[in-house]
Amino acid sequence: MVKPWFIFKQYHVLVKVTVLMLLSSLVLHLLYSTNRTHSSVGGVASIVPTEEVPFLKEIVEAEKDYSLEEIQENPQQNQVPRKGKCDFFVGEWIPDPLGPMYTNESCNVITGDQDCMSHGRPDSGYLYWRWKPRDCELPRFDAARFLDSMRNKHWGFVGDSISRNHVQSLLCILSKVEAANDVYHDEVYRDRRWHFPSYNFSLSVIWSPFLVKAISSQGFNGGAADDIQLHLDELDKSWTDHYASFDYMVMSGGKWFQKTAIYYENNTIIGCHNCTRRTDLTEYGFDNGYRKATKLVFEFLSSSNHNVSVLYRTTTAEHFENGNWDTGGTCDRKIPFKQGEISLHDLDIKLRNVEMEAFENLKTVRCPGKREVLKIFDVTSLSLLRPDGHPGPYRNPHPFAKGNKAKVQYDCLHWCLPGPIDSWNDLIMEMVMNG
Repeated sequence: MVKPWFIFKQYHVLVKVTVLMLLSSLVLHLLYSTNRTHSSVGGVASIVPTEEVPFLKEIVEAEKDYSLEEIQENPQQNQVPRKGKCDFFVGEWIPDPLGPMYTNESCNVITGDQDCMSHGRPDSGYLYWRWKPRDCELPRFDAARFLDSMRNKHWGFVGDSISRNHVQSLLCILSKVEAANDVYHDEVYRDRRWHFPSYNFSLSVIWSPFLVKAISSQGFNGGAADDIQLHLDELDKSWTDHYASFDYMVMSGGKWFQKTAIYYENNTIIGCHNCTRRTDLTEYGFDNGYRKATKLVFEFLSSSNHNVSVLYRTTTAEHFENGNWDTGGTCDRKIPFKQGEISLHDLDIKLRNVEMEAFENLKTVRCPGKREVLKIFDVTSLSLLRPDGHPGPYRNPHPFAKGNKAKVQYDCLHWCLPGPIDSWNDLIMEMVMNG
């Protein structure tokens, strides 16, 4: 793949203007002069069709005022040392000429509803961004180093379909070093386990959207025939039964607490959320239900004698516009938001507040001398800025094959693969390897 010419940002106005002029000139030359681009790699000239580098055209035309500071040409992006303490979750998305570390054709674990390219998504600019923390450089994920350091280890991802989305991303990146063997799955593929034989490294995903005991006729991706019964004083055995086998865990909850549910403690109803069919019950509030659940989870993790490192992922935003998932909502944006251009919805603010509150409270109850087992994996803000990375209508194969006016349900919650969720793995590696 050809590498665009980038010039680092300078503070003088003249230089900024020069950068834009150079970029615009190059794009015009590439697109309209020869319609083919030449690059030199290791002294050998190669010819790459310009359609393979849409990044230049899309960024210059749609985002001409975007800062191009600190873009790295090094594929590993690990030559910039961290200066002091860095908050990895405060920053911005910047253009990335390297693009993704895998493709939809090189990875066989991508499900159709996340395979945006195969389903006909025509634009590819969303693939050419990377997360840049404000105060440090975030190295690109090193699959070989990760696998080597995780010999004889077991990772568990516990949560809902976003957790499954994340696992698929990680597997795709690791497959560039070694393809994993699919060694277990349940009947509906909710729970799965993969094994990397050369490293004796295992990776599991466990379906537990509430983290606490839940009883319902809830479908895999659909609604429930009956109200969900949530036992806020009992953890879900789906993950606790496997907890002792894990060396690392990535956990999440939240989103499913917005569903209609009846809450129990000591097998007694204490309230409900959105129980329109039960006028005899009082509204408990989904945030209060989630607060009880996270408190129970965090207390379990902090009091356990099992030394597992846990990253608790915060809520991720939806990007539906002009409606919701079931009322014609869409997400057709092509570039990231900048800081300040979008805010969380009230429901997501409540979920995030519960998560941060639970984490802060945990700091006061940790046992002295016990190593910290829980870190907050705060992807809310960085995910909020990526409305362009969802499958949208391309959760379905070629949704507009019969015309652009076709009525199609959009997915503005999950992420295309490859896509923005791949950057979560850069963050995880840095948190695990370098603390």
